[in-house]
Amino acid sequence: MESDLTILTWTAASIAFVHTIIGPDHYLPFIVMARARRWSIFKTSWVTVLSGFGHVFSSILLGAVGIGVGIGLHRLEFLESFRGDMAAWLFVLFGLGYMLWGIWRITGNRYHKHQHWHANGTVHVHEHTHEDEHTHQPDHDHSHSNNITPWILFTIFILGPCEPLIPIVMYPAAQNSSWGVAQVSIVFSVITILTMLTLVLLASYGLNFVRLGKLEKYTHVIAGATILLSGLAILYLGL
Repeated sequence: MESDLTILTWTAASIAFVHTIIGPDHYLPFIVMARARRWSIFKTSWVTVLSGFGHVFSSILLGAVGIGVGIGLHRLEFLESFRGDMAAWLFVLFGLGYMLWGIWRITGNRYHKHQHWHANGTVHVHEHTHEDEHTHQPDHDHSHSNNITPWILFTIFILGPCEPLIPIVMYPAAQNSSWGVAQVSIVFSVITILTMLTLVLLASYGLNFVRLGKLEKYTHVIAGATILLSGLAILYLGL
């Protein structure tokens, strides 16, 4: 059993890595939202980690309950599939809504300029809309503090299943090895979250060097469209 558990643990790590890499919904939403909302590295990191934790923990909890009450693998996989479709549709709806808001922000909420005079004689001008997040530098910050976007992503990720996890966990459970279940679950979770975080931070760092110029005002539209396409990819391409 010890040898089998070692093989299963390495298998869980490999599947977690590949599953995350080939699933754009695991990282694209965080990348585009971080750019559009101008999140800091710290905020991008905690939103990604928290969502990743909710993503894997919900499947672990479902698997544990299923194993505890004797629900068969077929039924658990059906529940995971149902959750996956529901999460995908939420991605579609959220992406569509955010994209439409981005379009309205451009067409219905025009940019204008303000001048600011500071006590030290400094004068600066910035362009914004009153619906936008913006920062006045260097003396004061007017960014909105109540931002529900991270919590929307977190909620969707709780509903989104880790489909490969439960079948992997079922094997050590069938061998009556509680430690085996815990070990496989922990390894799968850690690799999934670390892979998500690595991809998001690398892409976000790279995007810092990309200047969109006049296209910058379309970042919200691009972010919404990207999330929308991620949801459609899950539904129709099985990613």
